[in-house]
Amino acid sequence: MKNTKVFLLLNGETPIKIPNVSEYDIICATDGAYQYLEKNNIIPNFIAGDFDSLKNIPKEIEVFDTPNQDFTDFDKILQILFDKGFTKIDIYGASGKEQDHFLGNLHTAIQWKEKLTLTFFDNYNRYFLADNSTELANCKNKIVSLIPFPKATNIVTEGLEYPLINEDLTFGERIGTRNRGVQDAIKITFKTGNLFIFINHK
Repeated sequence: MKNTKVFLLLNGETPIKIPNVSEYDIICATDGAYQYLEKNNIIPNFIAGDFDSLKNIPKEIEVFDTPNQDFTDFDKILQILFDKGFTKIDIYGASGKEQDHFLGNLHTAIQWKEKLTLTFFDNYNRYFLADNSTELANCKNKIVSLIPFPKATNIVTEGLEYPLINEDLTFGERIGTRNRGVQDAIKITFKTGNLFIFINHK
């Protein structure tokens, strides 16, 4: 189960270009995102939500009714995936539209960071919570931003135009936006905190 690759679609900004879902072992979505899959003839393994406005779901699709309002739809579907033993999840539709949802999704990612490997994709970037030591390939000439949430300490970077050498970043004081890869391979390490890495597609 650990190596099973999961495609998860949330109800944010939908992909301009349909991802190659054939690369995924599991396809799932929150109920608000299901219409995008239906429109593009993509049949998910399951969907989850309260289904207030969604009707006529094909019987071959497993449905999880999750009415508990103490948790977000994103958190609830991550719990379902975790309970099923899936830990590597690519997430689309987490940003765009209402930005409080986007920030809430980053919050949820931090809550699950010890249990799940989450990579987010939107129409501009891929982004994820960095490990304390993260190595990335194919980064030359791409915009790379380092966003602490809310703080990351003793950051060291290799392969970026503006290197950090044992420096701290704190949201509201100093963040690391719009840096650039000067070589294909870059390395980022830090000691404590939470650090999101955003890499522009272009």
